[in-house]
Amino acid sequence: MHPAPSRTLRLIAAFKLAKGLILVVLGLGLLRLLHQDIGAITERWLEQFRIDPDNKYAAAILAKAGLLNGKSIPVLSGLTFAYAGIFWTEGIGLFLRKRWAEWLTVVTTSSFVPLEIRELCHHFSAVKVILLAINLAIVAFLIWRLKQPHRPF
Repeated sequence: MHPAPSRTLRLIAAFKLAKGLILVVLGLGLLRLLHQDIGAITERWLEQFRIDPDNKYAAAILAKAGLLNGKSIPVLSGLTFAYAGIFWTEGIGLFLRKRWAEWLTVVTTSSFVPLEIRELCHHFSAVKVILLAINLAIVAFLIWRLKQPHRPF
């Protein structure tokens, strides 16, 4: 195996593990909001960061925070943990250089590309373009690897 593809595979694995960690932290943060006044918490955060609540972005945040309630938080948190599990499965499998992990990563990463493009069309941002480019590069690299003759590790 060439050192560069091995390094690239480890980099992708680390990226997937980091995304999983971020989702676990987010899921735990959501659970901490259970049985609390989410609107008041959001307003307090905006105030602490000195963001005008009449700002259109702040208003959008407040509107979305209003959608969270005692029923939606556990569901959203559970979905967040499930996605984290998928990312961690991909990351660990890639670190262990498992071919199934390469296939899993191609399938899951490419399945989100249409959603990312749709989101990009509705709410354009440079960060979304960069993340889309990273995901497309991951899929392209792994497809290239999977087309190579299978070599035992």
